[in-house]
Amino acid sequence: MAEFKKRIVIVGGGFGGLSAAQALKNSPYEITIIDKTNHHLFQPLLYQVATAALSPADIAMPIRAIFTANKNIQVKMDEVWSIDIENKFVEISNSKISFDYLILALGTRHSYFGKPEWEKIAPGLKTLNDALVIREKILLSLEEAEKLNDKTGIDKYLTFVIVGGGPTGVELAGAIAEIAKQTMMKDFRNINAEKTKVILIEGSSRILSSYPESLSKKAKIDLEKFGVKVILNQIVQEIGSDYVRIADKIIKTKNIIWAAGNEAPSLLKSLHTKMDKAGRVLVNQDCSIHNHENIFVIGDAASFLDKKGNLLPGVAPVAIQQGKYVAKIILEEKKSGMRVPFTYMDKGNLATIGKAKAIAEIRGLKFSGLFAWLTWSFVHILFLIGYRNRVRVMAEWIWNYITKQHGIRLIVGKAKNN
Repeated sequence: MAEFKKRIVIVGGGFGGLSAAQALKNSPYEITIIDKTNHHLFQPLLYQVATAALSPADIAMPIRAIFTANKNIQVKMDEVWSIDIENKFVEISNSKISFDYLILALGTRHSYFGKPEWEKIAPGLKTLNDALVIREKILLSLEEAEKLNDKTGIDKYLTFVIVGGGPTGVELAGAIAEIAKQTMMKDFRNINAEKTKVILIEGSSRILSSYPESLSKKAKIDLEKFGVKVILNQIVQEIGSDYVRIADKIIKTKNIIWAAGNEAPSLLKSLHTKMDKAGRVLVNQDCSIHNHENIFVIGDAASFLDKKGNLLPGVAPVAIQQGKYVAKIILEEKKSGMRVPFTYMDKGNLATIGKAKAIAEIRGLKFSGLFAWLTWSFVHILFLIGYRNRVRVMAEWIWNYITKQHGIRLIVGKAKNN
């Protein structure tokens, strides 16, 4: 009689899901990875696709290609519609998949704070499609400004507003300022670079609020040197097709990018367990959910409190470490009470502001400038999936640095200006 193999279902092919799958790939289990796309995406560099510095293929890799040699792993490009935790199966478009262990690495989605209609006007940045939409909005606006040739109405095409001063918002603001004020201006004949405006709006008292205050201040100074106007302590009140309103001020713009909020996917409600205000699942110290030691939620979708009661941040290193941890638990087949609690090893924070400008905190050491930028570059190259991607990204960066040109500037109809 053939030996029964336990089944592991991993929902999500991001950092957490991929980390768990890689740790389990040589195990005796049958593993199914389910994701809405067919690729693993390196999200930290997604903003560079949005700003024409990299192409989509540079930062993504088909999940099937990653596990070609692992016959115990199958990949399904599909969406999980519901989870039956008692009968141990997930439901996809045309079938049910049973599991002995379930790992949910779903990430988060954009949150517009009760204003979902804003999404069509102010796209966020989570997927390759989001990046292409933003890229083409930027490029189309520059083309419209070129046609208007300094006539009335040109300002709204040369004004770029980013809502949210976290890492994504800061990196986008710096990159857009670089291309809109410097890199691409030599290609246009009728646009005055001095008329371009990049505005970063943050609701709290400082940008990069999860970073040390000294580094937040340095990042703000660097952004302002790049020509970015940073507005603090202001909440967006209204967004229209060609404007943003904050308090009693209206900013006319055709380019609004949302980087202000996240919320967990509604699928997690299928677990019928406790959640926090953002919809993240309150997990145990072993990343399992209450009363179900075989179901784990990791990464951004999990609300995990460390020993000091602090919520772990929604960053890639947390998801990667949790993925490896959960895989180890499954391999050891230890019961919930016998498991060593998960401990996050915080190796630091990095954020880039622009060319040769970045901030870093690594194990208590704070630094900025060129060395921080080189450190940021090295770390991101190191964590990219695939040797080919690493080489291509490095080559693009070297080319961009030397020539001051962003080469991925094609408009192919993915986006339309409102």
